[in-house]
Amino acid sequence: MATEDSVIWDAEFNDSVTTYWLLNGAIICVVTVIGIPFLIIWFLIGKWATRKYLASHKCTLTDKTLKVSKGILTRVEKTVPLDRITDLALIQGPIMRYFDIEALSVETAGQSTAGSMVSLAGIKDGRAFRDAVLKQRDIAVENQKRTSTSMADQDDPISGSEAISLLREIRDSLSRLEKK
Repeated sequence: MATEDSVIWDAEFNDSVTTYWLLNGAIICVVTVIGIPFLIIWFLIGKWATRKYLASHKCTLTDKTLKVSKGILTRVEKTVPLDRITDLALIQGPIMRYFDIEALSVETAGQSTAGSMVSLAGIKDGRAFRDAVLKQRDIAVENQKRTSTSMADQDDPISGSEAISLLREIRDSLSRLEKK
């Protein structure tokens, strides 16, 4: 039976992020020029779409992981082990500052893609959430080090001469296999 991780923080999202996304969509429509006719349509369905998208966002900090899910058509769920997190960046551009919104960007060790593994805009009290994740990451890394150290300190059940004879036996078995 698997043990459940204990939840430390369920992140809440700022409702003004929907206005920020709506404004970004409008700016893209205007800048691309061919999007100007779609501007009215964007304002009609954009408010509904951005609210629906925000409602799909969930971010939970547990004692071992950071669980993130979001998306309307394509649902993305990621579980990031805390000991793999290398950086948590807070990003806040000028429009984001106006709406008092911050974007949290999570980067991990061994990440295969460029950029962040997880990016979330609009977490309420983003700085405190980031600090809580970093604090819990430090605790998780320390616990992992303590566990691996205690396992390494245990007496090895095989003595040196037994290990040598076992290695010779393995070598001889491999030699017989090669001959066949």
